[in-house]
Amino acid sequence: MQVKKIIKRLVLPIVLLGLGYGIYYCSVSFPLISGYGAKNMCSAVFTSQRTEQQVREQELSKFPISLGSFTVNYKDSSVTGSVFGFATCKAIYRRGLGATLVNEITEEDLRKQNFVLAHAPNVNQDTVDWPMGDRINDSFPSEVNKKLLQEAIQNIFKEKDTAKPIRTRAVVVLYDGKLIAEHYAPGFTKGTKLLGWSMTKSVTGALIGLLVKQGKLNIDKPAPVPEWNDVNDPRHAITIRNLLHQSSGLNFLEDYSKSSDGTDMLLKKADMGAYTALHPLKDKPGTAFCYTSGNTSILSRIVKHAVGEKKYHAFPYDSLFYKLGMYSVVWEPDGSGTFVGSSYMYATARDWARFGLLYFNKGVYNKQRILNEDWIQQTSTPAPMVMQGEYGLHFWLNAGAKNNTSDRTNPHAPRDLFYLDGYEGQRVYIIPSKKLVLVRLGLTQHRNFNDDAFLAAVINAVK
Repeated sequence: MQVKKIIKRLVLPIVLLGLGYGIYYCSVSFPLISGYGAKNMCSAVFTSQRTEQQVREQELSKFPISLGSFTVNYKDSSVTGSVFGFATCKAIYRRGLGATLVNEITEEDLRKQNFVLAHAPNVNQDTVDWPMGDRINDSFPSEVNKKLLQEAIQNIFKEKDTAKPIRTRAVVVLYDGKLIAEHYAPGFTKGTKLLGWSMTKSVTGALIGLLVKQGKLNIDKPAPVPEWNDVNDPRHAITIRNLLHQSSGLNFLEDYSKSSDGTDMLLKKADMGAYTALHPLKDKPGTAFCYTSGNTSILSRIVKHAVGEKKYHAFPYDSLFYKLGMYSVVWEPDGSGTFVGSSYMYATARDWARFGLLYFNKGVYNKQRILNEDWIQQTSTPAPMVMQGEYGLHFWLNAGAKNNTSDRTNPHAPRDLFYLDGYEGQRVYIIPSKKLVLVRLGLTQHRNFNDDAFLAAVINAVK
């Protein structure tokens, strides 16, 4: 009897503890699951024009997102998500703006927002030569082995492990500015708008570069963030360069395996830049590399304030995208109307290639200087605080460690490689020494896309 009493006394607290943890986990995780699924389904269906079935089988099939239920409403262009009927979350689609989660703002107020949007030029790109159009010259450069290049491309569309597919969706190859190869997975075409995830950060960096060229921003002065105006606030010392180098020092945790500042920002907050700006310092600005989407959200809001509310929503289109022939772009805003500069830009593979081509051409495009050449140089120069020479001004680099350049992210690629890098294997590689710009888009959920092997195979095709 005494033993049974002891066991009961031990079991009851354990059960209660487990129950409490379960309730806590559900209360924290369910809103993230429903928000993530609703937002992605809404963007995929209404922005990318993909089928519900394809999205359910691919983006939403992995645990724990698979716990959610997501309903598409074609009448009001929205998607509602929930988990076992709890933690309901809604995303709405607005033409020209894409999908936005309804957070900290009513759906009615969100739908009432009225922005001045850009109007794409009335151009039939099929009748215009690349890169401003989609008409491709059939000639193939003698410096490239066509058979080896095709083998390199086909290889990353093959699924060697069906339990952990890499799901390459699109590949585009430019050589010396010319489009020489492209391939798409079934269900995807050259017209499919695909999410860049964190490749969007590099586009935000380009907008900062535009404003520097226009004399509207100085990246070495304190960042113009209202929450940091007080000179006695230690965050007042944060510069735009610190934000671009991912060395702001803010105490911002980005962990997508659990609830964190990063997930809360993207899935629960209406004004992502303001949310991040309220975080305290963890490190002295400019001393520690800490890659977060929060830094970019602040940069995106800085762009908004520098341009002005009335001109802001047309600014990236008129000043950048349309000058590059990037007519497919849809950049989604948060609930405050600020573009989600860290994560939510959609574009075709060809348009992602056009953006890479701007940097390959050192800021010149269609005989027009878009970005200063010095800005491109700074972008591809390692930040002082990175150990492996892996990051510049919101671009990833392959420079290698200061004392051992062989110690670099992609050892089989040249040191002058710099690139856009997004979640689940989104990439735009720029390799000036090989005259290459490569785009690879996909849904690699198991981190098993081998960048280095792909780059090596393509480079091997260049004589």
